[in-house]
Amino acid sequence: MSNTETRFPFTHRSLSKLPPCPAASPSTSTEYSDTEVVGLKLQVSKAGRKVFYFRYTINRQKRAAKIGEFPAIDVTEARKAALEMRAQIDRGLDPQADRDALAVMPTFRQFGEDSYMPDARTRKASYKDDAGRLRVHVYPVLGDRKISEISTRDVQQLLARVADKTSKSTANRVHSLVARMFKLAQVWGVIERSPCYGLSKFKEPKKAERFLTPEEITRFQAALAEDKNTMAASALRLLLLTGLRRNEVIRAKWDQVDLAAGLLHLPKTKTGARYAVLNSAAKELLASLPSRGQGGWIFPGTKPGQPMAQPTRVLVRALKRAGIDRLRVHDLRHTFAATCVNSGA
Repeated sequence: MSNTETRFPFTHRSLSKLPPCPAASPSTSTEYSDTEVVGLKLQVSKAGRKVFYFRYTINRQKRAAKIGEFPAIDVTEARKAALEMRAQIDRGLDPQADRDALAVMPTFRQFGEDSYMPDARTRKASYKDDAGRLRVHVYPVLGDRKISEISTRDVQQLLARVADKTSKSTANRVHSLVARMFKLAQVWGVIERSPCYGLSKFKEPKKAERFLTPEEITRFQAALAEDKNTMAASALRLLLLTGLRRNEVIRAKWDQVDLAAGLLHLPKTKTGARYAVLNSAAKELLASLPSRGQGGWIFPGTKPGQPMAQPTRVLVRALKRAGIDRLRVHDLRHTFAATCVNSGA
């Protein structure tokens, strides 16, 4: 074989003797063709690196599929790979279809930010909870993985990690979120099958409902009246008087209130839009708020244009002052329900 011959039957010996692409060459590599298998090529770089390729044409488009580096891949293996790809082409299949699909396949983070979250914002009132769980629990583990390459085992390991670091209930919330995302990815044609099929949730310990007794309610009300953060204390009192959910009160605006009719319109709740009936104590509390008549949020926050932050610190201070143990903001909703039942409602 002469120095300028580029077409010859590949052998281990002949390929081993090929020199690097000349440094003065305008090309980055020299390409050689095997005369035994049509389309099998070997490219030699200026650094002497030798790589097998298979060149082919499909749908009038010329393409090149990388096979591997010589001598890690020998001539026999390269020819076998080239012939297998030729057989695929003869059946009308592109040997690089799977590789192309993987190249454009989004990572889990990309799917979450570009596809799932925009949809969640239009459908779910709790979309911010989803964003927080993705940011804290899911993206650090699965975010940079191609969504089609995430296995059932990967999801299991994620959920076990969340359960170990936080709680089984938190892991179950993450489970529901991830399962919904994979289901939508399947419906939208991004993946063929969700890896969450067959995964069971953790068994959560049943929580005993906590509510205040009539005597504790009196002490709690008195403790709230003493707190320096009167706005947050009023929000907690309204929760106790209405049985509404925390965000339904904190994110309520004055244009939702009809004091004359005793109604609070809730445009977005877990069960859809509805009206909450305001009793006389709730109407009196709302009428006394300094934000009344100013429009905007009923309980404005310290940042302009934003509602009040969560009143957890005020709750903790009031409970300590009242000598009450173990009570969550949501337990005020339970207390309202228990009070109504005890009153014959």
